[in-house]
Amino acid sequence: MEYLLEQEPANCIKVVLFGPESTGKTTLSQQLARYYNSVWVPEYAREYLQNKWNNERKTCEPHDLLPIAIGQMQLENRLAKKTDSVLICDTDLLETKVYSETYYGGICDPTLEKYALKNQYDLYFLTYIDTPWEADDLRDKPEERLAMFKAFEHVLIKHEKPYVLLKGSKEERLKMAVKHIDKLLK
Repeated sequence: MEYLLEQEPANCIKVVLFGPESTGKTTLSQQLARYYNSVWVPEYAREYLQNKWNNERKTCEPHDLLPIAIGQMQLENRLAKKTDSVLICDTDLLETKVYSETYYGGICDPTLEKYALKNQYDLYFLTYIDTPWEADDLRDKPEERLAMFKAFEHVLIKHEKPYVLLKGSKEERLKMAVKHIDKLLK
């Protein structure tokens, strides 16, 4: 099963939108993919958990995390083959690790953690909490946004991942992200 969590080699730059829920990651991912005429990797967990919610009225549980991680990596590996410029990832396994640890008492499945740390990306865009909260079936902790932001930032620093903090309006975030991706593409 471990091989399902491995990143396959790709001929593109990979960037990840990273941060708490409802901070504009999906919107910016789509904008960046359009800007670069490339592809974006959606967040597999949203589809998985929305289906679970619709069918069982249950939210995420610890046993859901490995299937979510596997689905995310299969999606990323498949879509990475469709571009030779930049792949925009709405999330990655490191984000799943952060959620696992914050929601389930500091615990993360060792296999998930191994690949969350092993898989490599050229740059992370850490999205700040200065966007309006948008409720939906899956978002559940609007009052904990700052604590979640700090957890995301901590893991990037702890594991020495290259990142840029994105704040401000959608336009400001897009402009800043493009500036940094353009540097990588040169």
